[in-house]
Parts: sequence; C-alpha cells; structure tokens
Amino acid sequence: MRLKFIGVALLCAFFMMNIVFTQFMVHQYYYENYVNVLVFGGLNIVVFPLALFTYKKTKNEKA
Repeated sequence: MRLKFIGVALLCAFFMMNIVFTQFMVHQYYYENYVNVLVFGGLNIVVFPLALFTYKKTKNEKA
C-alpha cells in the first residue's frame, strides 16, 4: 500500500472522528451535560490540526 493511500485513509478517519465528536457534542448540549460538551469540543479542537498536518504531509509526497 502506498504512503499516499495511508494518508488519505488517515484523513478520512480524522474527519469522521470530527463528525462523530460534533454529533456527540450537540447531543450532550441538548441534554444539558455541559461538561461533556466541553470534552467533545476539546476533542474536535485537537483532532482538526492533526487532519491538517496529515493533509500537508500527504500533499507533499510523491505518488
């Protein structure tokens, strides 16, 4: 498996985690569990730069 495909798979995983964390955050906000809202919001903030770093690293690779 080429390194570029691994980068694309990582990007898909990171963005899927962002979607899931956002969904959990909205769900917890609806039920007024504000500590969990902050936890999932923080996880979103941590995962997004990882996706950007992976994108930049994958973009510069030679196919």
